Formats: sequence, structure tokens, C-alpha cells
Amino acid sequence: MELPTPQDLRERRTALGLTQSSLAEAAGVSQPLIARIEGGDVDPRLSTLRRIVNALDEAEGEVVRAADLMHEDVISVAPDDSVREAIETMEAEAYSQLPVLQSGIPVGSISQSDVIRAGEDVGDHPVSEVMSESFPTVATDATVDEIRNLLEHYKAVMVTDGGSTVGIITEADIAAQLS
Repeated sequence: MELPTPQDLRERRTALGLTQSSLAEAAGVSQPLIARIEGGDVDPRLSTLRRIVNALDEAEGEVVRAADLMHEDVISVAPDDSVREAIETMEAEAYSQLPVLQSGIPVGSISQSDVIRAGEDVGDHPVSEVMSESFPTVATDATVDEIRNLLEHYKAVMVTDGGSTVGIITEADIAAQLS
């Protein structure tokens, strides 16, 4: 992420027709802080700068949220399903990994690699014995930048609302959004 300069922030704000007060309100900061940042008198914390940039993005209507990208039909297995069932589901759906959900809550993930590492004769074992950690979770209003950062380290991101899974996002979804 390239950090904007104070002049970049001021130019972008004025191009959008926003006052310092309206930007401050949208970003959840004070108007004097916006003035000091734009004047180059203070270097904001990264979290503050991110809130200001997100407020500007929203003003432009550019922000893509998890709810815009996610697949609501989440193909998953339960921890007490057999490994054989998980393999059959992966093969039927042409996926190399699946989330493991218990009552709609992400508790792990299982991949073809997990099954191979577990060794032979694990087909009748429960998924919970061979599964890996859960994919990370985000809320429906998470930004595409936040999701992209997570996908640099994980194969998928689970979208939750009130703790329950409502969708899933993979790198393919981000690529499709960019094209």
C-alpha cells in the first residue's frame, strides 16, 4: 500500500467536495486532526490513516466489501464427518480444500495435503483428527484490501455474521473482481 501524502489527502478530499469536518466525521476522527494531517503538522498512526483513506474510498464509492465478493453457498464438512466423506466432497466439487464447520461456525479446514500427511487408512477417521486450522474470518463489511492481505497467507477467507458463516472468498474471487 502506497501511503498518501498530506497534499494527496487534501486534493482527494477537495475533489470529492468534502469538508474537513465531513471527512473527520466519516473517518471517526476530529476535524482539527484532519487539518493538522493535511497541513503536514502531524504524522498520523497507520490505523488513523487507513480510516481516513477508507472514508475517502467510501465517498468515491470504490470500496468493495466481503459481502460483494463472497459465495454464499459454502461447501463444507463437519468435524465428525469421515475423512472419506471429505475426500468425496472435494472430488465432487473439484476443490482441493474445504472449511470444517460445526453448527455454522468455522472450526478448521481440511485439504488433500492434510489427508496425504495423515497417512493410509484414515478414511474412516473423523475429519477432526486430520484437519488443520480454520481459515481466517472477516465480517461482511471487510474491505477487499483486508481480504487480499489475508489471502496472501491463507487459501480462503470465511465471511461471518454474528459468528456464523455466511460466505467464503478465495483468490479466484478477488481475481474475478479485478477483471
